Amino acid sequence: MTDPAYLHLGLPATASPYTVLRAAVRALHPDTRAVRGFRTARKRFYWQMLCAHAARQAAGDGPTG
Repeated sequence: MTDPAYLHLGLPATASPYTVLRAAVRALHPDTRAVRGFRTARKRFYWQMLCAHAARQAAGDGPTG
């Protein structure tokens, strides 16, 4: 099952990991990005988005939406 947050990014399967990371950063609210205490959670979120993208590429899925 694909992460709903990853699907919300709306990236094609051919996107680079850097593009996925940039989209994930932009998906977070600026206030969320500014809180130092959320750093570990943000890193976990970025890692989950990169893993979901890698799994999608390995499965050979087409682009979303």
